[in-house]
Amino acid sequence: MKFDALYQPYQMSRYSVAARNGMVCSSSALASSAGTEILKKGGNAVDAAIATAAVLCVVEPVSNGVGGDAFAIVWMKDRMYGLNASGCSPEDISVEKVRELGYEKMPKRGWIPVTVPGEPKAWAELSERFGRLPLSEVLKPAIEYAENGFPVSAAVSFLWDKYVRGDKKEFGTDPAFQEWYRVFTKDGEPYGFGELVKFQDLARSLRLIGETGADAFYHGEIADQIEKQSIRDGGFLRKKDLEKYQVEWVDPIHVSYRGYEVWEIPPNGQGIVALMALNILKNFTFTERDETRTSHLQFEAMKMAFADAMATVTDPRDMKTDYHYFLTEEYGKKRAAEIGEEARDPGTVMPPKSGTVYLCTADGEGNMVSYIQSNYVDFGSGIVVEDYGIALQNRGYDFSLHPGDINALLPGRKSYHTIIPGFLTKDGKAVGPFGVMGGYMQPQGHVQVMMNLIDFHLNPQMCLDAPRWQWKEGRHFMVEPDFPQEQREKLEEMEHEIDVAKNCFSFGRAEMILRMENGVYVGATESRTDGSCVGY
Repeated sequence: MKFDALYQPYQMSRYSVAARNGMVCSSSALASSAGTEILKKGGNAVDAAIATAAVLCVVEPVSNGVGGDAFAIVWMKDRMYGLNASGCSPEDISVEKVRELGYEKMPKRGWIPVTVPGEPKAWAELSERFGRLPLSEVLKPAIEYAENGFPVSAAVSFLWDKYVRGDKKEFGTDPAFQEWYRVFTKDGEPYGFGELVKFQDLARSLRLIGETGADAFYHGEIADQIEKQSIRDGGFLRKKDLEKYQVEWVDPIHVSYRGYEVWEIPPNGQGIVALMALNILKNFTFTERDETRTSHLQFEAMKMAFADAMATVTDPRDMKTDYHYFLTEEYGKKRAAEIGEEARDPGTVMPPKSGTVYLCTADGEGNMVSYIQSNYVDFGSGIVVEDYGIALQNRGYDFSLHPGDINALLPGRKSYHTIIPGFLTKDGKAVGPFGVMGGYMQPQGHVQVMMNLIDFHLNPQMCLDAPRWQWKEGRHFMVEPDFPQEQREKLEEMEHEIDVAKNCFSFGRAEMILRMENGVYVGATESRTDGSCVGY
């Protein structure tokens, strides 16, 4: 039987999904089913989130992995909790040492941009604080897929092909990347749609993490191998960096928007960018989504938010600005007053691309989780821990090698971080989790999805399916192929520079769950990828 899994000649939208006992939304049918399985076994929303996240590490290696970072907003028994599980730079690294190796800016690949992975610790901490089932039980679905094999899905096959062909040009024959070739390619070629893939080494690592509460990763044999490999290949990461690492429980931050509260994780995450933009936009009244004025105001507010955030956001220990000012009425009104009739150049740098996965879960007791994890740029650093199948992130790529920059590389520090989970409440009650994965597209996606829901009253699935735009740099925006042409032309008359993308893969992948007043959950999943919303 011959067919192209990516060829979609007919447009047909999904509907929002309704369920009462629980729901899991993710970019993978296998992952969402695994999370639902855990709910049916007596697990709660946190258990389901961990199970879903672990399966995503297996079935979507192009976007995330065990060697990445994670953030979460947890609504548990009518209280909100925030988790920052982003990792720090190695204690032995410095601007001077990296420059001595011949680099003028942080490299994207190899050991130098590898920071301490926070993800395994996130799973362990979430499980210990809120979970009902043992971590070893929650990780079983992921272990089974890694050990016995999983079929590559359509969108993942597209990204696998794209990234492997691009990464090969960067990696070449450098011995440090040979394990990546062995684990993620077939003699240098990508895996295709429907092919069965097994990650036996990763299965063993997941089993060790589950049995030891992640101790094997930070103190045991996995940590030993990471240090051994890093020393051999000239990296800075050491076992002492892993041993010192702790996740941070934080208070989420919010802005009020038309009677709702939109919540994000505070810096070093970029969730504040979405809040800043909404804080500006709430000073305007919107009636029509697909009109030039709406897009113009969104464009300008987003550029302003990014300009301010990129100049100030980094590890909170090094921030020179109190970010709470960006959440005030004064800031929103001041910036709103600066928006004119034509596009302005914010003078900020072009955001890089990245790979991330987002998921959200809900259980029958009203508990909900908004969760996101990432290896950053597609497969991450290209470094894979030998005999353990763990791809390490390259989050350090966002550090600057200019000491005066706000995000300058320092030992034991966290960089400006792109991954952000979102949450919506009203009058102190949970409405639900939402998120849009995809590097610097994420806060842009949060703003668009929230406005679709609150300003334009679209149902959850339409909130996600509506055509998106994406700021790239200066006055330059990309829009999706189905973005209205007349609207695009009018925006260009206002000095916006608009390009139409060839496909929708760079515009983020979103998930959403809302809880209705009668306790029923309504979920939506991303049409731009292999999204799956499973309820029961």
